[in-house]
Amino acid sequence: MKKINNIPFSPPDISNEEINEVIDTLKGNWITTGPKTKKFEEEISKLCGTKKTVCLNSATAALELILRVLEIKEGDEVIVPAYTYTASASPVYHVGAKIVLCDVQKDSFEMDYTLLDKLINDKTKAIIAVDLAGIICNYDKIRKIIDSKKSLFKPNSELQKKFNRIILISDCAHGIGAVQNNVHSGNIADFTSFSFHAVKNLTTAEGGAVTWKNYDFLDDEEIYKKFQLLSLHGQDKDALHKNGLGNWEYDIKGLYYKCNMTDIMASIGLAQLRRYSGLIKRRHEIIKKYNEGFKNLPVKLLNHCDENHCSSGHLYLVRINGINEETRNNVIIKMAERGIATNVHYKPLPMLTAYKELGFDIKDFPNAYHLYENEVTLPLYSKLTDEEVNYIIDNFIDVLKELHLC
Repeated sequence: MKKINNIPFSPPDISNEEINEVIDTLKGNWITTGPKTKKFEEEISKLCGTKKTVCLNSATAALELILRVLEIKEGDEVIVPAYTYTASASPVYHVGAKIVLCDVQKDSFEMDYTLLDKLINDKTKAIIAVDLAGIICNYDKIRKIIDSKKSLFKPNSELQKKFNRIILISDCAHGIGAVQNNVHSGNIADFTSFSFHAVKNLTTAEGGAVTWKNYDFLDDEEIYKKFQLLSLHGQDKDALHKNGLGNWEYDIKGLYYKCNMTDIMASIGLAQLRRYSGLIKRRHEIIKKYNEGFKNLPVKLLNHCDENHCSSGHLYLVRINGINEETRNNVIIKMAERGIATNVHYKPLPMLTAYKELGFDIKDFPNAYHLYENEVTLPLYSKLTDEEVNYIIDNFIDVLKELHLC
């Protein structure tokens, strides 16, 4: 087997189309929030089937602003899965609410829905579900739980009164373009946050977005304006609207935040969106190759596509049966020695210092730990060649044999 010296874990797929779109922006009059950001918002709405989208500088900002639009604050509780990245939970802390972590199901990356039901009380204002690896989770199940607890809900804002139940939020950082029962991510949960970080399927280098489900009781324009105020210091006019002749004057409606997207970022996103169907197609071709290559191994793989859903193909998670954390780390080291970068998604939140200091203990989340201790994430991105994919498959099998795991 010919050695390939360096297969990185997740480089961005940037073509001349993105480069030319950015050059076009740099040669124009707008590099901060302007016409291309607005166009990017429109195109995301078309993809998701929503009426409005708000583009921001990160998915973390998107989640936090969702909580602030809902006026979730100190004294409130928000339930988040224990098996996720910190960005799913830290916005809850930012707004002063209490983070309530929920263990996952045994051998599943989705929350334990029986436990979720038990965690809900009259302080619960929202549930943040995570579409890990770009696979949309069971929102129907979560909605049934929410509906069964409706009598406990105590709204403390006008928007909460309109919902009159716990609000369902999707951390869909991995999942733009994913589909479930012919509905796109972004139009399934009540509110959805997306990430366009450099390692994501669709990138703007940094960046994120918020969408929300189409409900008759929501004033979409009012919600959009609220997000705009929160993301731009509470200023009631952005630079684009202040630019008109004699249109300098503005007001500050609140002492808010600064997390808007720029037109340079949106330029990359617009080009990525035009290419996106092809990028996802390539990811699923690689997933099929991996699935075929690993079908006789003692591993558990995720279901990325069937008649009811199709993921965004963001991550390829492999769980190696019967191994512990030390052995898993040896697999990662041996893959690195062969020039292949791998990763782990994720170290559960209760294992991290900041969450330990909040009082969380991984012993209370056994299913999350058992997922973590034998998980390895293999490279999955559109720039991988068939030769590189075959090299990864062959070497992964060889490493498992070398460690007497198969």
